[in-house]
Amino acid sequence: MTQPFALARILDANLNRAREGLRVIEEWCRFGLNNPVWTEKFKSMRHSLAQWHQDDLKVGRDTLNDQGTELTHPLEEKRDNLETLLKANFGRVTEALRVLEEYSKLHNVAMAKDFKAMRYQLYILETEIFGLERHKKLKQSPLYLVTSPTDNLFEIVEAALQGGLTLVQYREKQADDLTRLYRAEKLSQLCSQYNALLIVNDRVDIAVAVEADGVHLGQQDIPIALARQILGPTRLIGSSTTNPLEMAKALSEGADYIGVGPVHETPTKAGKAASGLEYIHHAVSHSTVPWFAIGGLDSQTLPPVVQAGAKQVAVVRAIMDAEDPRLATTSLLSLLPSLEA
Repeated sequence: MTQPFALARILDANLNRAREGLRVIEEWCRFGLNNPVWTEKFKSMRHSLAQWHQDDLKVGRDTLNDQGTELTHPLEEKRDNLETLLKANFGRVTEALRVLEEYSKLHNVAMAKDFKAMRYQLYILETEIFGLERHKKLKQSPLYLVTSPTDNLFEIVEAALQGGLTLVQYREKQADDLTRLYRAEKLSQLCSQYNALLIVNDRVDIAVAVEADGVHLGQQDIPIALARQILGPTRLIGSSTTNPLEMAKALSEGADYIGVGPVHETPTKAGKAASGLEYIHHAVSHSTVPWFAIGGLDSQTLPPVVQAGAKQVAVVRAIMDAEDPRLATTSLLSLLPSLEA
């Protein structure tokens, strides 16, 4: 049943596909991330593929008559952002490696073993790179929007994203699960389009379902350690804290960032006493992870919090209730310090 000519064409085509995809990723690691370790790993993988790409596999190449060269998909014609581009090329390489692994079993068992090992190595690298990008974007986000229930949720969030917002938390306590799942999925798409992070409040299951960038947990939610088991090592986990003891607990349990507040009393956290600027001063000198001041912050109450040392803040009503959410976002950002890359 084996057709050597067809087998050679399959191996040749997928070796080309894998090598090209690896080069796209390698260039970002080299020039975008300035990471020599990752650059060398992708370069090494390309060279390993090249060693298997011998002339005996190229003899059947017939690009002019290859029916696959005319096949395309609208998603391949345009990339919305860098993350989409990188994910597409990771997918391209892993698919090609799987094809190479299977068909090499008919050609050269050593090749098949090499491609299998390479495929698993790529999974690890993909996890590391996207995990780093999430943490980097988190540290570079001065403003964090926590949503509240409203009929025009998507319009408000998109306007804020257009105003420069890069971090969104979907928070909704009363809606049924199907509604929350739909809204989280829609927000995930919006955030991806604008290259922003999406965090889901409380619900680890929904965060996983919509491939959100992480979850935010309150003091009464599941433990951070359990959330980490479910989410894996690269997604973000935030924790609400209202005093130094809660902060110390969140840090010891491995939170990637914390909320610090409420600075002022707020209906979002009804019944919670304001922590004031004293807790902000504590966070400045004690937090070892990014932290966001939160609680009744708007353009009027923000300056004293920034003067107290806050570099990143979270807001709800200041954007959700604004007549012009885009303008409100740009205005708030102008009051916050620029964060280093």
